[in-house]
Amino acid sequence: MSRIGIFDSGVGGLTVHRAILDALPSADTLYLGDTARVPYGNKSAETVTQYALRNARVLARRGIDFLVVACNTASAVALPALRDELSVPVLGVVEPGARVAVRASRTGRIGVIGTQGTVSSGAYQAAIRRAREGAEVVAHACPLFVPLAEEGWTDPEDEVVRGVVHRYLAPVRDEGVDTLVLGCTHYPLLKSAIAREVPGVVLVDSAEAIAAEVRARLGEDPGHAGRAEFLVTDLPEKFLAVASRFLGRAVTAAEHVDV
Repeated sequence: MSRIGIFDSGVGGLTVHRAILDALPSADTLYLGDTARVPYGNKSAETVTQYALRNARVLARRGIDFLVVACNTASAVALPALRDELSVPVLGVVEPGARVAVRASRTGRIGVIGTQGTVSSGAYQAAIRRAREGAEVVAHACPLFVPLAEEGWTDPEDEVVRGVVHRYLAPVRDEGVDTLVLGCTHYPLLKSAIAREVPGVVLVDSAEAIAAEVRARLGEDPGHAGRAEFLVTDLPEKFLAVASRFLGRAVTAAEHVDV
């Protein structure tokens, strides 16, 4: 079975990791969370690209056959540099999410929510328009969704959660989109609250989209028991405190690495 390398700026990419493990339970995975430099969403494209290259080199030295860029911001700006650098296939979350959104939309009015870096890059907007000529794309940054997810404040009945979600998504709802891309790996944890604010809108989870593409490319080996390993660039204790919630299964150990 191929060994899949996955990296993100922190814990959010574990939602992508989770989707990959659900789709490919036999996969061997190596996850790197760049927790010393999180977040990427407010940094320049040049800085994010350099961080992405360093992360990829660490994973490549450990032996991977496939690289998944679980970070939306890095996927938006760093894929060309990563593909030039690495000898293994590289897949980001933007293109798979865009393709699913285009297939799901009846009207061609598609919303995208993400970090400021992802929205400002225009990557999702461009990918959606490439996949569907004439698509109308509405993109909004929702920066407070990340700390809400990391604090575990995701209950759609919570007054604070409801207020923040309404403040960000009311303009998106008013634009009349019929499909909404969750363009940040933290946002699936808020899916119930988001769905409540935009009833009738199809929510596209980029994590599920990329997991389906990884499975299609690599296939499944039912006779193999997959092994998941975790690397972090800051104190492992901080990562372990929230990792199990994002991954949906126990994470008991992570190795500190310098990149």
